[in-house]
Amino acid sequence: MSGQEKFVEGFSKKSKAEKIRWLTAHYLNNDSRAVERLMRYWHTDKEIQERHENFIENTLSNYWLPYAVAPNFLVNGRVYAVPMVTEESSVVAAAAKGAKFWYRYGGFHARVLSTVKYGHIHFIYKNDPEKLKNFVDETTPLFMERLRPFTANMEKRGGGILSVELEDLRHKLPGYFTLTFRFETVDSMGANFINTILEEWSDYMREKYPDYGPAEDLDIVMSILSNHNPECRVRVEVEAPVEDLERQTGLEGYAAKMKTAFDMARVNPFRAVTHNKGIMNGVDAVVLATGNDFRAVEAGAHAYAGKDEGYTSLSRAFLENGRLVLRLDLPLAVGTVGGMTGLHPLADLSMEILGRPDARRLMNIMASVGLAQNFSAVHSLVTEGIQKGHMKMHLQNILMRLDATPGEAAQIRKIFENRKAHVHSVKEALEKLRKK
Repeated sequence: MSGQEKFVEGFSKKSKAEKIRWLTAHYLNNDSRAVERLMRYWHTDKEIQERHENFIENTLSNYWLPYAVAPNFLVNGRVYAVPMVTEESSVVAAAAKGAKFWYRYGGFHARVLSTVKYGHIHFIYKNDPEKLKNFVDETTPLFMERLRPFTANMEKRGGGILSVELEDLRHKLPGYFTLTFRFETVDSMGANFINTILEEWSDYMREKYPDYGPAEDLDIVMSILSNHNPECRVRVEVEAPVEDLERQTGLEGYAAKMKTAFDMARVNPFRAVTHNKGIMNGVDAVVLATGNDFRAVEAGAHAYAGKDEGYTSLSRAFLENGRLVLRLDLPLAVGTVGGMTGLHPLADLSMEILGRPDARRLMNIMASVGLAQNFSAVHSLVTEGIQKGHMKMHLQNILMRLDATPGEAAQIRKIFENRKAHVHSVKEALEKLRKK
């Protein structure tokens, strides 16, 4: 079948059944088993299924991911069982292990440094910059007043537009300027609010600028929030006496080795990326479970890690007064109202499990999970190696793939108790077991 024959008009207007028929005819050789696979993951409750189908366009089925909790998270004196959604086998185990480890030392101490978010109007300007500055200075109070119908509710909750600043970026691109906005959106992630404000402001600029100069001097290219929010940040720490850590782990020099491992991630971008990925393993899982935007959180975290001269780690280790201190600074723009947090039934349940936190408390929890995950990964790396715990979880996935019975699985786990499990070696052991 040629590419032209696979082109389709008006796909989104087709019914779900028509979409599936088209897909199987053009891409799945009319395989009825593929259709059955899609249908197997439909929710039996029609109301819930319809809700899921309305989240996005062209929905054919649901893609299920495990929903779990990691218990024993002591954050600022309060204990949480934290909901997590992930497909990576060792993530929840590592988070729970980290939470349990630090519980005895008073848990995680977190505080939100700021919740300021950014948005920009990006434009090209072809006239005198001083004239542009006068235009911005004179129209900003006017535009603020005209936007009052859009900002009133947010202002009642303690949010709104905090500042507007003209930035000259002509050294980076000819004629390039931005209007940089700082926002407070309280318990909302605020994407829709921010983008609405920016687009309305852009319209006012186009409308008003001809009073200052030729309309063609001002070319507004786009108006959009930024997922780089370096001010919207949470800091979380754990600490414990060096002697006690060495006694607990049975490893002399444990704390110094941990600090060295964290320092390596600080100075080596190859290590830093993987180090930060470990942090985001935990954070993303909670972001997903609460219906927040994990792609925005990921992008913001990595932008923050690279905001200075080179990419570096998000967390640090310190040896201070005989104590090991681990600290994570993490930009987190998340919400507890609006978006998926109220629409997705399990996201709403996650909020209930966490005690209906406001955005600041949710930031504290997420960052604590990130540091727990980070600690568990580095702890494994400097002690037994990352593969032992990971392969234990991986073995379960291999056994499922090979359709092992519960009895067979138990025997295989014994065989690989002190060995690394690989697909071919597990398959070989299972075949021998079945022959017996």
